Amino acid sequence: MTFQDLNHFIQILEKEGELKRISVPLSPLLEISEVTDKVSKRGGPALLFEKVEGHRFPVITNLFGSEKRIRLAFRGRSPDEVGKALKDLLEMEPPDTVWKSIKALSRLYHFSKFFPKKVNRASCQEVVFNEPDLSFLPALQCWPEDGGRYITFPLVITKDPETGKRNVGMYRLQVFDSKALGVHWHPHKGGAHHFRVAERRGERLEIAVALGPDPATLYTATAPLPEGIDELVLAGFLKGSSVEIVKGTTVSLEVPASSQFVIEGYLEPGERRMEGPFGDHTGFYSLPDLYPVMHVTAITHRKDPIYPATVVGIPPMEDSFLGRTTERIFLPLIQMQFPEVVDLHMPVEGVFHNFVFVSIDKRYPGHARKIGYTLWGIGQMMFSKVIVVFDAEVDVQNLSECLWTLGANIDPKRDVFFSEGPVDALDHASDLPHYGSKMGIDATKKWPEEGFKRPWPKKIEMDPATKKRIDG
Repeated sequence: MTFQDLNHFIQILEKEGELKRISVPLSPLLEISEVTDKVSKRGGPALLFEKVEGHRFPVITNLFGSEKRIRLAFRGRSPDEVGKALKDLLEMEPPDTVWKSIKALSRLYHFSKFFPKKVNRASCQEVVFNEPDLSFLPALQCWPEDGGRYITFPLVITKDPETGKRNVGMYRLQVFDSKALGVHWHPHKGGAHHFRVAERRGERLEIAVALGPDPATLYTATAPLPEGIDELVLAGFLKGSSVEIVKGTTVSLEVPASSQFVIEGYLEPGERRMEGPFGDHTGFYSLPDLYPVMHVTAITHRKDPIYPATVVGIPPMEDSFLGRTTERIFLPLIQMQFPEVVDLHMPVEGVFHNFVFVSIDKRYPGHARKIGYTLWGIGQMMFSKVIVVFDAEVDVQNLSECLWTLGANIDPKRDVFFSEGPVDALDHASDLPHYGSKMGIDATKKWPEEGFKRPWPKKIEMDPATKKRIDG
């Protein structure tokens, strides 16, 4: 089933028993967050808060907080199935026969259906405020020491001032006042690059924030796509049809037409303001720092919009499912480049960038180190603080098996290696912001060619005949 908007998705969630309506009045200051935290940690349903104190718009949280809801968002497909379909689409060999040429044309036509489609009228512009006031949005304060209220589930849209290429990212936005937002994007992100280009040119950067498009489009703002790849094309692939986009009312940027709310504005070159602290997905408060300021020029919305929010904190929470989804969708793409990779797992206990467990078909001496250094060179994998490489037979999805194998297979002096480079902006342990060290561990069986001279012991296993007799 294809969802053209969030409203349809919510209807299906309720039909499938994946949504709970809450009619008790609750405050957007801490109370909605507390309820969401308790429910999400239990693997509970999406939550529709119908009565938000001081606001007329309902709030929905925990939209993606179960495997079933993730499947529903992707038209009944698991993230593994989505990843395989994406790999099949991209894995196009140059045609060397007429039949292959016909098949290639068919694939290219199929792919073209995923590009965004411009429309002139949109539900997200049914109501237009050219004298905007952010205070009417039910933005949440999630944790007691947060710096204020935040928009936590935004699609932040910018374009490169020189190339015109679009970026859609998910960066939290702190509500400074009725017409200003703090834009918390890290220096490695596409939106931050666009702003650097604009500042170099001495120009303002247009910016638009879309809240609550269809679920597939909402997910893609979190996806770690290579620079210059349009997230809305991936959204079209995930939903099976083009994302309809409409030009803003005060900016030239296009936004998803099905959005619940859209905030339009600009960033002034050279302007920064202290943003934070914020209770983040690491389970700690991210520290205050200087970030760009979005000046709001318009707010548009549907006639009866629903405000989407996500609450992050000590895992597991909703973002655990989003991170797991990304892991499974993008694994086949890593395997296209590095076929020796058998599986990869970023456990939620490592908040998806502190630990990476990868199993490989080890083919030559030093192969594990090669994979460790390679992963640090792939996009946002550069933020991986600890990468552990295992042999193919190790189930990296099994944390217990990984820790047992890790303890058994390594000599710390020999098998631990280090690198330095960019680290996640939320890493509070590095000596410097954005720069620090990473650790790799070779937990594979060691070969004589790697200098290991002793026999490597076999893992204890019962012989098949005895197992058969006992099981019988």
